[in-house]
Amino acid sequence: RMPSKPPLELALGDRVRLRKLHPCGGYEWTVIRLGADIGLKCDSCGRYVMIARRELEKRIKARLSPAPPATADS
Repeated sequence: RMPSKPPLELALGDRVRLRKLHPCGGYEWTVIRLGADIGLKCDSCGRYVMIARRELEKRIKARLSPAPPATADS
């Protein structure tokens, strides 16, 4: 029996690069929802998708630095 891998540790705001190109031409996504399904937002076009955690673990190519926090300009 093979030892099981620990689940992928993600946090809100993490940026990831997936193996396949999105139709808009972007590879990079931002994590905006956590749970059994992970919500991702495309950094290029803003499209929102939900991917099962196990599927995302297979599709991730790299973890990128988190996006800088948005600053409110008054």
